[in-house]
Amino acid sequence: MLPAERALKVIAGRWKAVILYHLFDGPRRLTALKALMPGITQKVLIQQLREMEEHGLVSREIFAEVPVRVEYSATPLGLSLEPILLALCQWGQHHADELNEKHRLADCVIRPRPGRDEQAAFRN
Repeated sequence: MLPAERALKVIAGRWKAVILYHLFDGPRRLTALKALMPGITQKVLIQQLREMEEHGLVSREIFAEVPVRVEYSATPLGLSLEPILLALCQWGQHHADELNEKHRLADCVIRPRPGRDEQAAFRN
């Protein structure tokens, strides 16, 4: 198997990249993720989160509160996909431009995260 095949197997699917994109901003509860993606069912959202958790891209934190609060966040491995997903967003925008369909797309925005500059400097 080519490494690219492995990568695509891990992030393949209609929703995984979208879920990760929303988790790049920080931890989110299931209801918040669902509100950001009105086209996904709760069953599929939970299934996709579980698969990404198995692949080490997402972590789930359960808070001992009443009612129980659960938050999902991107792991360092999941965050390492950020430049790849941003490149896919940019290519998707270019593709839509070429086909005069840009009006059908939302903007891809990767927001600055505290410590991102230090992390980039550390990797270089």
